[in-house]
Amino acid sequence: MSPTVAIVDIYAPTLPLAQAFLAAGARVVRVQSTVDVPPAYRARPDLSSFAADIVHRGDFTATRDAVAAHRPDFVITGGETGVELADRLSESLGLPTNGSSLSAARRDKFVQNETLRLSGIRATRQVLVSDEQKLRAWHGEIGGRVVVKPVRSAGNDGVRFCATPDDSVAAYREIHGSTNVFGRSNDAVVAQEYLVGTEYAVNTVSSRGRHRVTDIWRYAKMTVNGVVDRHAGVFSTPAERVPELTGYARAVLDALGVHHGPAHLEIMLTPDGPCLVEAGIRLCGGGAAYYAHLAGGESQLEWTVDAYLHPQRFERECVRPNSIERHVVMAYLTSPVEGVLEDYPLLEQVRALPSFHKEHLSVRPGDHLPRTVDDCTEPLMIGLAHPIAQVVADDFRAVNYLDGSGFYRVRT
Repeated sequence: MSPTVAIVDIYAPTLPLAQAFLAAGARVVRVQSTVDVPPAYRARPDLSSFAADIVHRGDFTATRDAVAAHRPDFVITGGETGVELADRLSESLGLPTNGSSLSAARRDKFVQNETLRLSGIRATRQVLVSDEQKLRAWHGEIGGRVVVKPVRSAGNDGVRFCATPDDSVAAYREIHGSTNVFGRSNDAVVAQEYLVGTEYAVNTVSSRGRHRVTDIWRYAKMTVNGVVDRHAGVFSTPAERVPELTGYARAVLDALGVHHGPAHLEIMLTPDGPCLVEAGIRLCGGGAAYYAHLAGGESQLEWTVDAYLHPQRFERECVRPNSIERHVVMAYLTSPVEGVLEDYPLLEQVRALPSFHKEHLSVRPGDHLPRTVDDCTEPLMIGLAHPIAQVVADDFRAVNYLDGSGFYRVRT
């Protein structure tokens, strides 16, 4: 009999996870954690491949019973918004689970760091902002630049880098009470120290408390469009080059009670060692799985399927070394202009680069082109891949050079 997997919040970015389970012969039940589709996801996916589509309307017992009727073998999260409901459903149904006792630490960025600190793991200095004067005093004590952001969001939505206490207060006023990319009110705001170093994304999959680091990406950043540390791209990075990251990542997962499923950790490697920026206990989005497989022959997708459907194989294989078959960069372009997009006049020059692999358009000719200020307003992503690292590095610089006002023809 085919196993049944209930996945909470399958939308376009994590549809490949559902497809991976379907390809492995599982039945997939889709669960939607909110009545309305979050703005970040635009629309629900095609439902024809799912065994059922269950919308959570606030009554947990009703949702649990609706899911239980399909006799699921597993309940997992598809995206950030589904973490807590998936934890609660899997626990209530007696299935493999991360449990609900630390669910808040897996979603709330303030609680997350305090949980690490209580576990003896290095965590960023921070304060939960309750009033402007407290924030102003805390920033003055910390000194230098700080980061002010919502405790629950994603995609750099609402993240502000603040040079002075006045900047921090202004950011707090802007964020508090605003609506985030998931359509929820930002009722809580956290201020954190600005970590200086090299930032990495460490993607993992866990099974019964065993952790596999599937892929690591080094961020390239720039200050542009008034945004500090805008992510310009990520470089595939062999795990053996940064062993301190993998050890720290495993410690973070243990502290957050992650026993099952994928996780996406953003970690700053500072002169004093690694420190968590934030963690999402779900699949990494943005096409990372495709490019991880291109780079090293593995990704979170197949490891997540094995973690649930073939745990013995997972445990046997998770200790083998990672490998890099190609050097890969995901280049995130940044539009300095806004209007109706007519064309990308320099895109052909990008396509002619030796390491060009694929383009991913978020904004197509005829669409409204926003000025890029975060991940949700990126016009396109360029995938680069080549056996020689220097070729990819040179081509990434060429993409950065071409990306500017001349890259976009708009009708204002």
